[in-house]
Amino acid sequence: MTRLLRFIPLLLLALPLIEIALFILVGRAIGVLPTLGLVILAVVVGGFVLRQQGLGVLNRMRTNMSTGTLPGQTLFDGMLLAVAAVLLIIPGFLGDFIAVLLLLPPVRAWLYKTLTRNVRVVETTASYRHGADPTPPNLKGPGTIDLDGDDWQRK
Repeated sequence: MTRLLRFIPLLLLALPLIEIALFILVGRAIGVLPTLGLVILAVVVGGFVLRQQGLGVLNRMRTNMSTGTLPGQTLFDGMLLAVAAVLLIIPGFLGDFIAVLLLLPPVRAWLYKTLTRNVRVVETTASYRHGADPTPPNLKGPGTIDLDGDDWQRK
């Protein structure tokens, strides 16, 4: 893993260079205006598809929450859709290609299964009481003073 982290700065330097090279190659092959048209078309089509996919993720998240299941894959899908949106907004053919792949549900499912292969989710319950006593506090005992709205005032 640490060996892989060494290549991140190299990758960050290589990606813009690859995008520039792709712009030059596509521009030579089809011309400047069609190349710009493809970039604009990718943004428009990607935004439309992203909107549709995003609404689907929100609906699945609502369903998961109402049934009481953990929305792990749904949250992961939402995160990947946000990454795809950023990649679509940034001009470039490689980024658009990766974004289109991330917009495909089978690709997102494969990534989720691959990345969560060794992850185990443990459900826990949270408690807001302090102390070692597991019984709830008695609010109607002899030490409780119950006031009406007329019995007190703010200073």
